[in-house]
Amino acid sequence: MLFTSLPFVILVMIAFAIYYLPMVRSWQITVLTVASFLFYSWEDPILVFLLIASILINVVTSYQIAIGKKSAQRFWALMGVVLNLALLFFFKYGPLVAQSLFGGDHGSIGHFFMSIPLPIGISFFTFQGISLVIEVYRSKQPDDPFNYPEMVPASFSEHLKNTMLFKAFFPSLVAGPIIKAHEFYPQIVPKSLAAIDWSVVFRSLVVGYFLKMVVADNLKDSTFWIDYPSFLNQSRLTLVVLLFGYSMQIFADFAGYSLIAIGLAALFGYNLPQNFNYPYLSRSFTEFWQRWHISLSTWLREYLYIPLGGNRKGSVRTYVNLFIVMFLGGLWHGAAWSYAVWGSFHGLALAAERFGKSWIRFPKHPLISIIQGCIVFSFVTIAWLLFKLPKFEHVLGYLNAMARSTAPNNYWMVGHVLTYSAPVALYYGWHLLKHRFPKVHHGEFIIFAILIAAIVLDSGTTGAFIYFQF
Repeated sequence: MLFTSLPFVILVMIAFAIYYLPMVRSWQITVLTVASFLFYSWEDPILVFLLIASILINVVTSYQIAIGKKSAQRFWALMGVVLNLALLFFFKYGPLVAQSLFGGDHGSIGHFFMSIPLPIGISFFTFQGISLVIEVYRSKQPDDPFNYPEMVPASFSEHLKNTMLFKAFFPSLVAGPIIKAHEFYPQIVPKSLAAIDWSVVFRSLVVGYFLKMVVADNLKDSTFWIDYPSFLNQSRLTLVVLLFGYSMQIFADFAGYSLIAIGLAALFGYNLPQNFNYPYLSRSFTEFWQRWHISLSTWLREYLYIPLGGNRKGSVRTYVNLFIVMFLGGLWHGAAWSYAVWGSFHGLALAAERFGKSWIRFPKHPLISIIQGCIVFSFVTIAWLLFKLPKFEHVLGYLNAMARSTAPNNYWMVGHVLTYSAPVALYYGWHLLKHRFPKVHHGEFIIFAILIAAIVLDSGTTGAFIYFQF
């Protein structure tokens, strides 16, 4: 069920109307959980059993950690993490491994695994489950520096009810933001209509739907030419602009989704973490990952990079840790070696950047900052090809065509891409303008009126969110 579909709008309206009725105040968690299960099972009801299995794994293991003997806590924590990863590996990476080892011929093991459907959102709700298990375990360690709060009540049924909502919460279920347990569980309290932050709801939903429906959905009508073999007949200028447009599309698509999720969650009284902070303004790869998909980068830092040793075990180990984290972060995005290459690229960039900073000190100057920003954006944009083209040889073919093509320019396509990329540039420009001149925000009502009009009059053809495939 897409956020942009009529059934989804109807589901949200019905859930909202029931959720805040005074007589169901004590049933709010149940109402929201049922709505979330309906949302997830809409397209393929059978997959809801996988979500239930994931919920039960995390409920049982986290509860055993919370109430069990100290000597058994480590066992249950390890069991919880292993079972979460086993589900993720079987459904997401089993086909890749089986095909690599056994091939994809009919009747082979590889063919069997290739026929297994990829459950939507499994990467996201698996990581949330792991955060619950780890945080409950850490909350039982008196010397743990994170000092997580108690999240598991004495009643198993109450913990089950809370965890079902945490894992199935429909605004973030299929594409994040990835919510950590300690961020969500304290929010599971009765909600009132008067406490809704309507400013967050309105701003997040309008900007989110504009970025998705007007920008991303219109850009996809041109950027499909990046696919093989379509790009072979395009000019160098067209290919460069198409790649630029895809960079704008993937930002608008995913940032739009995250904003919609934040707005929907606020509608039901829950706060989700910010997931994007104008990442294309980054002047370094380190800064980019502090601004792009923030919930994933902080998850990887907290649950992988730091346990590996972070930067506490010398320079060489730090570089290795950065590479490992980004390699695995790349694979998290998809069960294809192109994603591993994408993660490796960012891991090497982060390591090289960290190494370079120990030798080179750039003076602070606006021109240098602009050059650094252009370099980072260019490399990030080129790397997005690995998202669009799953086969590495097609990526190389695209880059070769971008350098050598002699085809005539497609000025209509160039104009279309630049037209629908312009709102992203304006979105960033408005952010910089507000930062420089805070009083300009008084005229924002005009901008929101324009955005709403554009959603009604100029939405592109409906398409799934790019990150649904992860």
